[in-house]
Amino acid sequence: MRKIFLLTLLACCMLLGAVAQAAQITDVKWGVNKADVLRIVVDVTDTAGYAVDMEGDTLNLTVNADKGAQVPHSKAVKSSLADSLKIVDKGSYTVVRVPLKQRLLEKSYKAFVLKKDPATGRPFRVVLDVTPRQASYNGSGAATTVVSNRPVVSNRPTKNNSSIKKNTVIKTSTAADKKVDKKKSSSKKKNDNKKNTAAAKTETTVNKPVNKSDADKLAVIKGNGRFRTSGGLDGKIITLDAGHGGSDPGAIGSDGTKEKNITLPITKMLKEILEDKGAKVYMTRTTDVDVFGPNASDAEELQARVNVGEKYNSDMFVSLHINSSVNKNVGGFSTYYYPKTDNDLRLAQNIQNKLAANFGVDDLGVRQANFYVIKRISMPAVLVEMCFISNEKELTLMKGQWFQKKTARLIAEGIEKYFA
Repeated sequence: MRKIFLLTLLACCMLLGAVAQAAQITDVKWGVNKADVLRIVVDVTDTAGYAVDMEGDTLNLTVNADKGAQVPHSKAVKSSLADSLKIVDKGSYTVVRVPLKQRLLEKSYKAFVLKKDPATGRPFRVVLDVTPRQASYNGSGAATTVVSNRPVVSNRPTKNNSSIKKNTVIKTSTAADKKVDKKKSSSKKKNDNKKNTAAAKTETTVNKPVNKSDADKLAVIKGNGRFRTSGGLDGKIITLDAGHGGSDPGAIGSDGTKEKNITLPITKMLKEILEDKGAKVYMTRTTDVDVFGPNASDAEELQARVNVGEKYNSDMFVSLHINSSVNKNVGGFSTYYYPKTDNDLRLAQNIQNKLAANFGVDDLGVRQANFYVIKRISMPAVLVEMCFISNEKELTLMKGQWFQKKTARLIAEGIEKYFA
């Protein structure tokens, strides 16, 4: 019996050891594109949370994974931003430190993740893009990759398991995808703007109403799509995107709560409220499924969500998510937009204003981001982060009907204000 007990104990220890080592950094790479944007890519064997912060003149990328023995402690970098980067092993997590040669502009660095892609053999990756002062990261093509729906939470039981987002998520397009899109967009803009050269520098042309009676006909034309931006909710077409789903759980709380199971019921409630006010509402998913389907590539899954909005010539696209952070004390609402039309920021502000004024949590404000679903879609679009699943207080809140109903109602009020 004693021998059996010892063998069982040994097996358990081996199992726990395997779990503890599940997420390990295998490589840290860097590159610089034509716009001098510095990209740092951290290859990880499994999903891992991350965080980015500035410490004086040093930019820190913290990844919730062990540093592999083959990963060097430092690397030389050839960039106007930095000459080197250091990879510091902190035991249960690793910090990639980038000593900067110039002071960054506000919001000039962006991090995201790329899920493991079995088809290409690419591992899970944490990516950090840093834009120098002279470069632009506002959609002009300076960055070669489109950022999508945020970080991921690590599943392994470490003391830092408050990590950030999620399991098999955040997607981005490839550089090749972007080049194709850029060519198509350029061709469409030339055709659309032949009669309106004043709008040639924008991705969309805004036709402002002549008088109040024409307000409901306010539209922006891009390709074959049209969207209205005023005249009330009645008759407006809205596409709602419940973040994650199916094989992609999104961020995961300390008690195992999955982001995908919070975003879906809130999205359904929001749909019901908007329809009661006269809007026609479509959802990218109504059940716990991958929108494109199992084994989709990064771009395929996100593009499938964009396609729903385009298919129905929507006036608006709203993507709902739950945030997460390695800092368990961080909390609050935030709303993201990409300035591809004259109305994306206005939509984000109306929604954020309603949420911020009516909840007893932090107002993290309106932020600009290159998230795939809000950048690649033609109509005004926002991505709403409905509090933090890593914050214990907010985790308890978001699981309750009161929070879900109130959040849906306030987002609906923000959308109604936008169309007023």
